[in-house]
Amino acid sequence: MARGSNRRPTDGELAILQVLWAMGPATVSTIQEKLEESRPTGYTTVLKLLQIMLEKGLVTRDETERRHVYAAKEKERVMKRSLVADLAQRAFGGSTAKLVMQALSEEDLSDRDRAEIETLLKKMRGE
Repeated sequence: MARGSNRRPTDGELAILQVLWAMGPATVSTIQEKLEESRPTGYTTVLKLLQIMLEKGLVTRDETERRHVYAAKEKERVMKRSLVADLAQRAFGGSTAKLVMQALSEEDLSDRDRAEIETLLKKMRGE
């Protein structure tokens, strides 16, 4: 499968996207510094991942300045919707309901998360 045809981000790529969604467009060094806060990440690793992500169409690169600036190509909401749809298709036969039921049946679901889900469901029903 060609790189460009597999747009699903790896865990490392998703970590970079999370940084870009939170901070907006950033240089490799800025992204690397932010990732470094939670786990050791080398500059060259981040650069290589960004190059792969550019090939996959996950990020854009502004080359007008000496230091290239990368940005997420899709909004966080759009990418996450795509990832959830992909997971539902691959693991639950396309059933979003089965995916949600599996998530809700997890024992480690916090009371806060349950309350947020209940609020969202009420909102969706117009209550």
